Amino acid sequence: MQKRTISALFVLFSPVACAQGGRQVLLVVNDASPVSRTIGDYYARRRSIPSANICHIRTAVDETLAREDYDRQIASPIEKFLRKGGLEEKILYIVTTLGVPLRIAAVEGHGPDTDGAAVDSELTMLYLDRVRGTKHPLRGSVPNPFFAKKDAVFAHPQFPMYLVTRLAAYDFDGVKAMIDRSLRAANKGVFVIDEREPGETEAGDRWLHEAAAYLPKERVIEDATKNVLTGIADVIGYASWGSNDRSRHIRFAGFTWLPGAIATEFVSSNGRTFKKPPDSWVPSMDWANPAGLFAGSPQSMSADYILEGATGASGHVDEPYLVQTPRPDLLLPAYYAGRNLAESYYLAIRSLSWQNIVLGDPLCSLGKP
Repeated sequence: MQKRTISALFVLFSPVACAQGGRQVLLVVNDASPVSRTIGDYYARRRSIPSANICHIRTAVDETLAREDYDRQIASPIEKFLRKGGLEEKILYIVTTLGVPLRIAAVEGHGPDTDGAAVDSELTMLYLDRVRGTKHPLRGSVPNPFFAKKDAVFAHPQFPMYLVTRLAAYDFDGVKAMIDRSLRAANKGVFVIDEREPGETEAGDRWLHEAAAYLPKERVIEDATKNVLTGIADVIGYASWGSNDRSRHIRFAGFTWLPGAIATEFVSSNGRTFKKPPDSWVPSMDWANPAGLFAGSPQSMSADYILEGATGASGHVDEPYLVQTPRPDLLLPAYYAGRNLAESYYLAIRSLSWQNIVLGDPLCSLGKP
């Protein structure tokens, strides 16, 4: 594949109608959670979120809740808040906070037919369900209308959805650092693309290679061997197989992350919890060893990237299946070309009402190359 010129990349991946700001953001705070309230106060000040755009809900602080509790304690109060304020069309981004439940428990179906989902991914459907009045099916996923729309401006009513991100890390200090870094983001540094060993034929390796091909050669560090890339300085974007790379035997990559840096990986359960693992824990592919599991899984954790210094990351609260993980060949070029964090991730995510979460400030942007 030929390298794209910088001007061509900008045209393909970053159409912008106008600069987005705090008035397009709905901030969701769980009043039952002290950390959620603290995060909400800090983010609202730093991003100048109007008080009329801060929705206070009260729900359990557990990471998992029942579908009826989601409807009654999260979706319905947010819908009423949007309607009361006349914000249904104005809001483009919804931001949840650490302390807002993470997942909706599955009741029916299993595998790709489950009715379980990430709270954030379910909230993307509020526009379609509550504004348009078209109820989506609960079992399985729903196609994302914004997926791969590289030449489109994200706006209503063309795209009947909200882009939902989460301000979450292991604690408030981690979220505060994430927010502060988002405000200092700049378009510099390298994109690290770490494929698996030669001979792997899964689509994920093709997407990783194509991501590298769509970025300027001088801004990319790509490895297609069985080596695991570590210890790299000035990282602004990272994509890999995470703990699903059988050669990886470490928890942290040892990168120096620049403000605004984002990460994505093909890992099924990396957004399963925001409880912090013991310092001695190391992710692996070994599901048979109970001692190596944390929160029910041996796999790497999205919050570890935030802890190490990234500003945004993707994750999954349960098995998404490879085709529904973020596509790095869409995500990284869009972010490089100037799309904000929320639009870059959702441009790359195939399905809604599913297992995906996006960590970070939706307004974070590197700006034009």
